[in-house]
Amino acid sequence: MSEVRDSAIDQNFDQLVEKHSFGKRLISLIRRQPLGTTGAVTIILLVFCAVFADFISFYDPETANFDHMFIAPGSEYILGTDQFGRDIWSRLAYGARTALFVGVTAGFLGATIGLILGVTSAYYGGWFDLCVQRVIDVMLAFPLVILALAIVAMLGTGLQNVILAIVIVKISLCARVVRSNALAIREIPYVDAARAMAFSDARIVLRHMVPNVMAPYLIILTFYIGDAILLEASLSYLGLGLQEPTPSWGLMLQGGAEEFAESAPWLAIWPGVAISLAVFGFNIFGDALRDLLDPKLRMR
Repeated sequence: MSEVRDSAIDQNFDQLVEKHSFGKRLISLIRRQPLGTTGAVTIILLVFCAVFADFISFYDPETANFDHMFIAPGSEYILGTDQFGRDIWSRLAYGARTALFVGVTAGFLGATIGLILGVTSAYYGGWFDLCVQRVIDVMLAFPLVILALAIVAMLGTGLQNVILAIVIVKISLCARVVRSNALAIREIPYVDAARAMAFSDARIVLRHMVPNVMAPYLIILTFYIGDAILLEASLSYLGLGLQEPTPSWGLMLQGGAEEFAESAPWLAIWPGVAISLAVFGFNIFGDALRDLLDPKLRMR
């Protein structure tokens, strides 16, 4: 009995030490990366608003109520109403769901396709690499917003077309960055050993090269999500993105924000703050992630 009791005490002590060590590591990480922590908290709040929009919003974000137009922020409408009498807080909460869906989907697809394209281009080289890089050069020669506008103008408006346009314009930069890292990895002896063992090209690329370029991929992915949110808001503001009455931060800026800037400034303030915080959160979180994944910066 005494041995069982001593074993239980030792186990509880080990768990307590492990909890304290995790807490110390977490506190140390927060102290070393205050901006990264701020970005992570911002992202968590954004995800919370998107997931629980049904519970934290008080009104239907798409239903117009012309008896409550341009009500200033107060007890009934905490952030006021727009020119159609819709609650701005409810549209912001549901707009977070739209922004995250577009940002995560477009950012992930764009970064992942760029990852595979960059690694494949570096691995094969030759004429394939030359053709891919010239196409990427052409895409990088255009400003991202202009290229996205051209794609949406050809495909038409709507959620799917907006995501597709953002994915296309986001492939090039990730492919170029990943290729520069994959070129060095291609010359490492274990890749030559994999070729000597007659491994297939797909296995060498996916199992031996892709895992070694995940650090820049993850960093680019975090930046891409913020950029995709901003790009979707820009397209919606210009009238080529999502359409009314879909809750979108860009549409909220478009819908009379300039016309009623003096009489109802909250129409532009709150969606502008939401877009700024979302992009700021993902960008500084990406900076912190870069510092953590880069051995030189981590040691410094």
